[in-house]
Amino acid sequence: MKVDELDAKIVRLFSDEQRMSVLEASRILRVARATVQARLDRMVSSGVISRWVPQPDPRAFGFPVVAFCSLTISQDLGHEAVAEALSRIPEVLEVHTVSGDSDLMARVAAKSNSDLQRVLDAVTATKAVLRSSSVIVLNTHFEDRTLPLLESAARS
Repeated sequence: MKVDELDAKIVRLFSDEQRMSVLEASRILRVARATVQARLDRMVSSGVISRWVPQPDPRAFGFPVVAFCSLTISQDLGHEAVAEALSRIPEVLEVHTVSGDSDLMARVAAKSNSDLQRVLDAVTATKAVLRSSSVIVLNTHFEDRTLPLLESAARS
């Protein structure tokens, strides 16, 4: 779907303040309430906006250690089945099929380095995981660059 600058402004407003009303957004943007609502509906139905949920930060509730795990898996079970099994480990935040030396990349959170060992043990104990290699995140400079990407797409 093609997005324009008004679409990007609407998404930015609601990203900054999820509880904002459509009426309040229309006043800030100086457009009709129906325009904001129609554009929101269009962006939701086309998948530009995929969900309206709070995004909890694991660090804020006791999981300050983050690591990325490269996983090599047996092809017997397949990527989807392994990803499904990994989804049952609460500390596994996301899993991606990747190219290169590994088959899957997982982002995990833990309470401490020793807790990370427990999480990694659970990940490597998952059926069909043959090998894993992990790196611990020392500092996160930014996350989720989706809004700047959307704004760039709107300008082009």
